[in-house]
Amino acid sequence: MTERAGPTLVDGRPLGVVSSAHFMVDAFSNMYAPLLPLLMPRLGMSLQAAGTLMMVFQAAASLSQLAFGRLADRGHARALLVAGPLVSATVLSLIGLVQRQALLAVVLVCGGLGVAAFHPPGAMVAHTAGRARPGTAMSVFVTSGSIGFALSPLLVANAAGRYGLGATVWFLLPGVACALLFARAVPALPLAPHRPHGGGLRALRPQARNLFLLYLLVVLRTVVSLSFATFVPVLLTRQGMSVGEAGTAMALYLFMSGIGGFWGGRLSDSFGPRRVIVWSLLLATPFLLMAPQTQGWAFAGLLAIGGLFLQSTLPVNVSFGQALAPHSAATVSSLMMGVAWGTGGMLVPVTGMVADALGLPTTLTILAVLPLCAAALATQLPAAPPLPMHVEPVEVNVAAIDPSADDDARTSEPA
Repeated sequence: MTERAGPTLVDGRPLGVVSSAHFMVDAFSNMYAPLLPLLMPRLGMSLQAAGTLMMVFQAAASLSQLAFGRLADRGHARALLVAGPLVSATVLSLIGLVQRQALLAVVLVCGGLGVAAFHPPGAMVAHTAGRARPGTAMSVFVTSGSIGFALSPLLVANAAGRYGLGATVWFLLPGVACALLFARAVPALPLAPHRPHGGGLRALRPQARNLFLLYLLVVLRTVVSLSFATFVPVLLTRQGMSVGEAGTAMALYLFMSGIGGFWGGRLSDSFGPRRVIVWSLLLATPFLLMAPQTQGWAFAGLLAIGGLFLQSTLPVNVSFGQALAPHSAATVSSLMMGVAWGTGGMLVPVTGMVADALGLPTTLTILAVLPLCAAALATQLPAAPPLPMHVEPVEVNVAAIDPSADDDARTSEPA
């Protein structure tokens, strides 16, 4: 038995379910950086060591998404959607309990793999639910994660600052409860369509140049975004803020970044993805340049405005890439949200090394120029995807989530 998706522009239920899970997963994925002001003295870490551990986490949470994306495109999306939130919530809640750098690395790797498992199939569901409005749907999905990412420092830093690092374990129970609720609500998933050229990475070859340009500009943007997110709490506490205040400032930056992501995707449906990408990167630069020249809440305010423009490109990059290669939506998502993000994260230790030598304000000022380079790359992209952004209605396999469905439903094929 099959159901055919209706004629509405966006399918709200599956989009709402995966977006809610994205909120939770990304909240747990941002527990490390806000705790650095407390973790660094406990574990004897330098800025370079802190950046190296961020690289380790990003490699697990991002680079591995390519493998998970291929698994999702081959029919294992539901298992990944269920396992990812549960693993990330369980493991990353333990960060505050570690006493050695090596053990912290293990926790970050295992938790990062849980984060990575969720993102490609989650983005695939959002892409399918978007139908005629993929940019808008991807904005909802990305913004939900960004808001969770933004609220995490506010909650985690204040709890740890008041009650100690061990307070991170308090987030274990609500995290697991939310993951189990999500496992019961995972939406029906589209049956795997026929994939030309064998699917996966091979299906991306006709758009290799455009996807490579998208990949490079995401890497540049990510280096800037992650470096600020990693080291700004350290800088603000050195300027006299408490750990809780620095977490609040970081939450403001990340929340405004999430707002930018929401409007970026919506604007791309109206004005085209290339135009939105170029202008958002250009507008972010002056605010990111001015922020390190100030201190305290003035720094936080300028950084928040810069983050609003900088992160507005994230959903646009993903939906643009999915439109270029619609038969490999999860694989493309893993490239744009995973591999490119992970590559940028692997450069964060370089930021730490430069900061140890030149100081954080100078290093962050240098980084603020990189969005201009990304904007130059974006001008070489096509004005619109050569393939239509509209996603045709697909048949979904009801038996994938309904054990009571008959055997015929489990073997149904798309019409």
